[in-house]
Amino acid sequence: MQNAKQKVALSSIAASAGLTVAKGVVGLSTGSLAILSEAAHSLIDLAATVMTYFAVRVSDKPADAEHHYGHGKVESVSALAETALLFLLSGVVIWEALQRLWSDGHAVEATPWSFVVIGGSIVVDFFRARVLYRVAAETASEALEADALHFGSDMWSSIAVLVGLVAVALGYGWADAAAAVVVALFICIAGWRLGRRTIDTLTDMAPAGAAGNI
Repeated sequence: MQNAKQKVALSSIAASAGLTVAKGVVGLSTGSLAILSEAAHSLIDLAATVMTYFAVRVSDKPADAEHHYGHGKVESVSALAETALLFLLSGVVIWEALQRLWSDGHAVEATPWSFVVIGGSIVVDFFRARVLYRVAAETASEALEADALHFGSDMWSSIAVLVGLVAVALGYGWADAAAAVVVALFICIAGWRLGRRTIDTLTDMAPAGAAGNI
């Protein structure tokens, strides 16, 4: 189980790194805030998956003299750090998007490569989230479940970016900034869901109905 957790965490790191570079290059070349927001989101995911990798390694250590109940909550601390990064990113994206919407706009080019990268991102995030959810369920890993939640939301935010690119290609330049706001909202939702569940774990909140069942 431990090897499975570490292997899926490593594969997630590789996928995040590839998507970050691809989105960053295309975002800079096209001037698309939505794609740059996705690149920043992928960069945070990369940092988060690195934290997850080390968290699952530490969390599997047995109890010792200083940690009588084991190291399992290291995963929760890692997930809480991811939550803070998500909210920070969403605030920056929304601010920049509103600035663009209020101004005369910003030149955005919907190139074939932008469609290829975002389309590829949707496919990668779909399969990556499925694998992470499966391994998280098999190993009861909160950190891997947090990663799965991230990449599931990434897929939907990438779909929003794809819709924005189509609108830009049709002549609606403001659609890119609007898509960036949608991306930021998806990031906020993912952060809120992850943060709520992580805080419940760290404060040892009992599952609903547990007292009655006991």
